[in-house]
Amino acid sequence: MEKQKLVVIGNGMAGVRAVEEILKLDPNRFSITIFGSEPHPNYNRIMLSKVLQGDTEISDIVLNSLEWYEENNITLHKGEEVIKIDRETKTLFTNKGREESYDKLIIATGSNPLMIPFKGIDKEGVVTFRDIADCEKMVDASKQYKKAAVIGGGLLGLEAARGLLNLGMEVDVIQNMPYVMNRQLDETAGNLLQKSLGEQGMNILVNHDTDEFLGEERVTGIRFKDGSEIKADLIVMAIGIVPNTSLAKESGLTVNRGIAVDDHLQTSDPNIFSVGECAEHRGIAYGLVAPLYEQGKVLAHRILEHDCAPYEGSVLSTQLKVSGVDVFSAGEFMEHEVENAYAIKIFDEVSNVYKKLLVKDEKLIGAVLFGDTKDGNKLFQMIQKGSTLEGLSPTLFSTNSGKEESLVASMSDDDIICGCNGVSKGTICSAISEGGLTSVDEVKDVTTACRSCGGCKPLVAELISLTAGSEVEQKEAICSCTTLSRDEVVAEIKEKGLTHSKEVMNVLGWKNDEGCSKCRPALNYYLGMIDPEQYEDERESRFVNERMHANIQKDGTFSVVPRMYGGVTNPKELRKIADVADKYNIPLVKVTGGQRLDLLGAKKEDLPKIWEELDMPSGYAYGKTLRTVKTCVGESFCRFGTQDSMGLGIKLEKKFERLQTPHKVKMSVSACPRNCAESGIKDVGIVGIEGAFEIYVGGNGGTHLRAGDLLCKVATEEEVMEMSSAFLQYYRENANYLERTSAFVERVGLSHIKEVLDNLDTRTELNIRMDKALAVTTDPWREIIENKNTKNELFTNVMLQKS
Repeated sequence: MEKQKLVVIGNGMAGVRAVEEILKLDPNRFSITIFGSEPHPNYNRIMLSKVLQGDTEISDIVLNSLEWYEENNITLHKGEEVIKIDRETKTLFTNKGREESYDKLIIATGSNPLMIPFKGIDKEGVVTFRDIADCEKMVDASKQYKKAAVIGGGLLGLEAARGLLNLGMEVDVIQNMPYVMNRQLDETAGNLLQKSLGEQGMNILVNHDTDEFLGEERVTGIRFKDGSEIKADLIVMAIGIVPNTSLAKESGLTVNRGIAVDDHLQTSDPNIFSVGECAEHRGIAYGLVAPLYEQGKVLAHRILEHDCAPYEGSVLSTQLKVSGVDVFSAGEFMEHEVENAYAIKIFDEVSNVYKKLLVKDEKLIGAVLFGDTKDGNKLFQMIQKGSTLEGLSPTLFSTNSGKEESLVASMSDDDIICGCNGVSKGTICSAISEGGLTSVDEVKDVTTACRSCGGCKPLVAELISLTAGSEVEQKEAICSCTTLSRDEVVAEIKEKGLTHSKEVMNVLGWKNDEGCSKCRPALNYYLGMIDPEQYEDERESRFVNERMHANIQKDGTFSVVPRMYGGVTNPKELRKIADVADKYNIPLVKVTGGQRLDLLGAKKEDLPKIWEELDMPSGYAYGKTLRTVKTCVGESFCRFGTQDSMGLGIKLEKKFERLQTPHKVKMSVSACPRNCAESGIKDVGIVGIEGAFEIYVGGNGGTHLRAGDLLCKVATEEEVMEMSSAFLQYYRENANYLERTSAFVERVGLSHIKEVLDNLDTRTELNIRMDKALAVTTDPWREIIENKNTKNELFTNVMLQKS
């Protein structure tokens, strides 16, 4: 029988999930075509904030690769927009002149950012935060401007603000309500969140009504209705979304706020369905991923003409980290909005923990948690089932963070573990038992749990341990090309004496002979870490920035950051930088957050000449290596300085420059506890105190803001060098590739690291291996300057065309 033609307008999370559900039920029913207005395959929009904040690459948030479309015989038209639907002939038309017929059509056009028409909104420098292109605009602006304002104190606005802070901008968050995240939190939790965000550097202005954006061609600030003003070079509009219904409306479909659909996601046309943020069901247009996935399942059954329970709406819940702070809300949580409801509240100001339950007719109807959200899943299940308070654990009403009974062990099989994808405990346990699954990645591939926001990973990991048994070590494969974990791959390389990536893939039975963008650079790192003296680096396995030894920019130019040890420079170096900037028409020279000078806008073919004329070492601003050692002026000039921070910073940077690490590493040295060099949020931070130094490790100023843990206190600079070296080498040898020290310290535990490094013999061995690794490093800029073949291969116009 000839296949029917199914066309999907929209290549986002909701539309493609509906297609996945259809393929799961009947992979041969339809010939499928998808149109996507963005030039990308299907990606996880939830993770855009991590891309903006610099913790994740765009390639890491792709949900379905181009290979997936090919494997499932799906025709994908990227960067192509459907502009008209002719319902009589069942034909649609695109902005590229294409005509496509259909038997069944799914409209999944998502939503558009809400743009209030403030005066001056059309000025340059006003952007939204909705897709990859928006992220790129913000990153680009941060390289030239320093003052940003975000309109909107909801989740999206706070995520944008955190990203802009990470990009080195000063950020004001403008909220016209009395507190932030007013749709997800009550006033107490909102104020607690605002306090925490303020401590991170966000300046939050509540009860501020925007009147107009100031400036001529580009924005320069914001004026509020009370007449007050603030400065802003970049304004991000993040005040909400509106369903994208224009195409449906022009096609004559019934449209209210969203595209009207019934309980089976069918529109007013029996051959057209709608799913996602553009659809309106029983008067509600949902903006969270979990309801959209529930809709996709029902739509799949309906379009295949299977019997299926109708979609009757969703109870909403939010459990997430907002800039490193745990928050949760579900159901109805405003007692003044629900008749005959009462609230149970716990507030521990010392622990910064707040818990609130809303009860009506002795049934739980809503909850808000701040600071301790581990019971969020359980509460959500109770709200959905209309449970009484009898099922609550007594520990919910405690703010004690001590060891407690396993949460997942007490859950029933029908309790949902992954709220985004609607995956129950029973489904996961069955998959683990029947498939012999031993890793989170394997569970994700089989059940789709952990595939969206990733917040349920700890629960899935715990289920693996409980279901598979304690004798089975829970592991996460390094990529989908293999079931082997990082530790297993490293052990096999050592045991079998493997010497290059292709050999590892062949001997260890990789599913993909060529590997993937995730495992190739990881294997290259592990091989070099294991045998630094003999291993020859595989440049082709590195990311483009590391291959080119410069950061590629949006317009195809590159940025150059020369090494300035400890952030200290001199007139000679400054003159060289100025001369190079003039000679090669560098459009922007910017001081970075790491106290270095960044030459932005260099042409690819000019890079070797720029490096040669600078005659300074590479600052490795592009590498998975030591970036910078930031310092304050120290005792030499500062009235409060107790130590020579600049001198120690220079020693550390000269020792560890060019050190290859699992992820980028940032260090700093502060001469006193005033901590002007921000040592508390660095991978390794040194704080001088009277007659001694404190060493902090595992700090991070990124998405998951994390204060460093105090590793030890030492008396001399020599001990600082020894302990820092031992910690970094232990991290190099035991971390997963692309795992920051913050995640590594949390995973293995500070007490374990202290125990390892307190052993003098172990510490000595780590330092010996560190010295071996450092002994074979060379400056890549100098190496390319002196190697004509490498220079021609990477930078001549002939090779440029090939690449």
